[in-house]
Amino acid sequence: MLQLPHQPLQVAAVPAPRLPAREDEAGPWHTEAVCRRDEAGLFFAPSKEPTAARLAREEAAKRVCARCPVMVECREHALLQPEPYGVWGGLTAAERRVVLARRRRREVELKKAASTGRQIAAAG
Repeated sequence: MLQLPHQPLQVAAVPAPRLPAREDEAGPWHTEAVCRRDEAGLFFAPSKEPTAARLAREEAAKRVCARCPVMVECREHALLQPEPYGVWGGLTAAERRVVLARRRRREVELKKAASTGRQIAAAG
């Protein structure tokens, strides 16, 4: 029987626990996301998923998001990218489209109001 020379056991270093990181601190926001510990299938739909199953899955994903310390950062990421699929920051893709449409309408209203205000000031 062939015997290999004895090798000392090497132990991997375990990083020290750290405080939650944000992009403005030590690392990106997603390192502290609760969903990193959950199954990705909860947040993204399989193809041809029945409506009842999709709604139940999305509600379960939103419950995970509700307890996440970086939910707001996640939501803003998904709105700024924009992420076309999945539950991000407690919002489905359809809900994010509604939020984006409202933001665009609000920007148009603010620009129109600013323009009208300048016209009134110039006329006065």
